Amino acid sequence: QKRAALAAGRIGDEAAIPELEELLKKKVPDVNQMAVFALGEIESIKAADSILKVLGNFRMRDEVRASAVEAAGKIAAANPKDDAAKKLGEAILSNLAFEAGRRSRPSIGVIQLGTTAVLRAKPENADEILVKFLGDSNWRVRADVLNTLARLRSKAANKEAAEILVSDKDPIVRANAARVLGSSEDKNTVKLLTAAATNDIDMRVRINAIRSLGTLKDADSAVVLLNLAEKLFNVSKASKYRNPIEENELLTISTSLGDILSGSNNVDAVKFLQKYRIAKNYTMPELEVALVKISPESYFTEGPDIKANDSSWKQFSGFAAAYEEFSKVKDKPEYKDLEIDPASLMELVPKDPEIKNLDVDLTLAIPNLINGYAAFKPKALTDDLFEFLKYKDYVVRVAAANLIGGIKPETQEEAAGIYRKLADAFWDARLDESNDASLAILDAMKKQYDNRPTPLMIKIPYVSPIISGIGSPDYLVRRKAAEIYRGFNIPKPDPMTVGDPNFKPFEIPDDYRIVKFDQTDKNDAVSRVVRADYKRAVSRKNGEWQAMLKTEKGSFRINLLPEDAPLTVENFIKLANSGYFNGIEIHRVVPNFVMQDGDPRGDGNGGPGWQIRCEINQLPYERGAVGMALSGKDTGGSQWFVTHSRQPHLDGGYTVFGNVNEKDMKIVDDLVRGDKILSVKILMAGTGKGN
Repeated sequence: QKRAALAAGRIGDEAAIPELEELLKKKVPDVNQMAVFALGEIESIKAADSILKVLGNFRMRDEVRASAVEAAGKIAAANPKDDAAKKLGEAILSNLAFEAGRRSRPSIGVIQLGTTAVLRAKPENADEILVKFLGDSNWRVRADVLNTLARLRSKAANKEAAEILVSDKDPIVRANAARVLGSSEDKNTVKLLTAAATNDIDMRVRINAIRSLGTLKDADSAVVLLNLAEKLFNVSKASKYRNPIEENELLTISTSLGDILSGSNNVDAVKFLQKYRIAKNYTMPELEVALVKISPESYFTEGPDIKANDSSWKQFSGFAAAYEEFSKVKDKPEYKDLEIDPASLMELVPKDPEIKNLDVDLTLAIPNLINGYAAFKPKALTDDLFEFLKYKDYVVRVAAANLIGGIKPETQEEAAGIYRKLADAFWDARLDESNDASLAILDAMKKQYDNRPTPLMIKIPYVSPIISGIGSPDYLVRRKAAEIYRGFNIPKPDPMTVGDPNFKPFEIPDDYRIVKFDQTDKNDAVSRVVRADYKRAVSRKNGEWQAMLKTEKGSFRINLLPEDAPLTVENFIKLANSGYFNGIEIHRVVPNFVMQDGDPRGDGNGGPGWQIRCEINQLPYERGAVGMALSGKDTGGSQWFVTHSRQPHLDGGYTVFGNVNEKDMKIVDDLVRGDKILSVKILMAGTGKGN
């Protein structure tokens, strides 16, 4: 019953709610707890009454109430306009208040899941209750409460956060305290943050203090950060690594300098950023953005003369980000003499729509160039975006569709023309190896339907492409199309009965296997989960399997957790054994948050050519947790991440399928964007033998 409840929650169909509510009546705590967790995963307002009933009974077992608090946050966040959402928020606070008032042994589970539920439901005056837990002896409670207060931008705990930053023994607690002081915009704490940014022994604390100084924008702190940057830059030049360890801190400082010194033309900052960006060959967007913030004149008059035939896509992406940033201030009087032509970005774009990203490096920059160009709102934008809908590369079409969705047509004819082109692009996207373009175009069609200047009437041309999407062989496309169709509120026919309701896109025999991997083209891959995959997945036990990852800075192990996420682990092992991950660059590092890898494209948009269903479980995102990266529910493929520190807001939202021990996290901490995962080998734990 417990496993069935978890499965129902993962599937997410609200038809399971009555059965899960029946499980709540059984006097089996484990089953009760999982039933409540599953109701939260379904996120339907129809389960609100059952959750409220659990939360109203303070004699209920703590673990059941804890899951009910978490479920209340998820349901309220998914249905913010429903009247029941407010009641759920109030119930979350009443349970936190109850724990704060307990004289002995308050429930750590209720407190921790309650702080994250507050972040999701955002009930009024929550910070007044949260502050009461900052003196808790459990560092995780203090860290989670500070995380929520920072994300709520609360000013209720400034005094306590200042004291914690100075005196708390736990670095994650100190780091979150630094974030609270920045998000609350308390300029009286600049000296404390400056001291933490320069002197704290833990980089996670320094990183958050540096970010907070960027938020507070105190000019004096810029001098300190510049001195720190120069020191780190000099140390990095002597590094034995291709990508120095100091880079994570240096890029964070550069971003904060851009915020603090925006529009100042600060000579020392300009000099440092010019020196640093040359050293990085203009491939770091953070440096481009920081420099254009501080001195647009220096950026556009002293920039490099880089041509398409001798540059990398990373350079063009950085330039595009700088143009997009400048578009925010281009109309200020002091910049009227700067003649910036955004059309110059389009001159860098390859004109061949048949181009594919992995064939020509520069095409990876096209989405960024499109966004930089569009930020200036040029007259030719709409027509240009239609041309990008013709590109073979699906990420280019995703970028174009996202922008087209935001266009507000002035006439009925214009609206019809835009929608027709989107419908044509949606039809072409059915042949893609990825569903990203189809999903983005569906979103754009929905937005265009909402934006059209005609009265809100259902028109057949608007409905037809959505109905065709309901018949797609791709599960995510079908689900997206059905959600949009239902939003039209058409009585009949129900979208899931259009055509054959028992339609199955693939009939695959048990012994059927497709695994097409080849190191020359990692995108040439197809996968289907079959009976053999399930058998292999459920045969594995926690503690039996590890992944050994070799990097340029040393090796670390992921302890895989197949009992908690069997098919996710199966997918990871399948990819690793095929050599898929070998040689892939780490494309994303956010210090004190995550290191992310698994994208063969390198721009954050790549995958193996399929998606796997989420296997959300109750494992928390502690330091070293390994999770699947997503762009929406059930969109995992090959991208995975490791958390640098506790991240409670990720709990119950992303599949945890492994962890890295503290010793090996020292390697993960040193990894920066651009480092490579040289190889991934699957081993039986304790034996060193491969799978």
